[in-house]
Amino acid sequence: MSTPRRALIVIDAQQEYFEGLLPIRHPDRDESLTHIAEAMDAAEQAGVPTVIVQHEAPEGFPVFAPESPTFGLHPEIARRADAAAHRFTKPFASIFAGTGLEAWLREREITTITLVGYMTNNCVIGSAAAAEPLGFTVEVLSDATGAIDLVNPAGSAPAQQVHETVMALLNSNWAAVATTGDWTEAVRSGQGLAGDNLIESAARGRETREGHEDA
Repeated sequence: MSTPRRALIVIDAQQEYFEGLLPIRHPDRDESLTHIAEAMDAAEQAGVPTVIVQHEAPEGFPVFAPESPTFGLHPEIARRADAAAHRFTKPFASIFAGTGLEAWLREREITTITLVGYMTNNCVIGSAAAAEPLGFTVEVLSDATGAIDLVNPAGSAPAQQVHETVMALLNSNWAAVATTGDWTEAVRSGQGLAGDNLIESAARGRETREGHEDA
């Protein structure tokens, strides 16, 4: 496996997820924040460029309004922001839609993006899926991301179920999912991270189901 040219993308590590209407529930938000900071520090030490993204909604919107105190970055991220190679805001879940990020990455010959931040069930999965047709390799750090509880007319799911399901889904097709510790070791050694694939993930799923049915 050739040495990847990485960029670490910190997605929406904003106060909205800590003091606003969308508190992260799983993994524990303080622990996930610690891992985001660890990834940023490791990236700086290894010369991996860091990109900081903030979601920006229209003025007066109940979440992510630019005039809101919860629009700002969490202090742990804000104090590292000066070291970021690039910063921008986005209006959609995807980090690519209407942001110019693709061009910025290509100018620097970045081949692999590592996603951390929030939310697992919205901007992380949306960005990973959007990267596929663009040809970027995607890594997602499972302990440096986080989800919320969901209840709507279509159903409900607690944050842990949401997060673990999305991680399994991502690793089956769109991304290599790893912990911050494993990613840091890969960065230091210049190695890529291997994800799974849909065919083998599906085969294991069938085997597991058939085992339960036979039990």
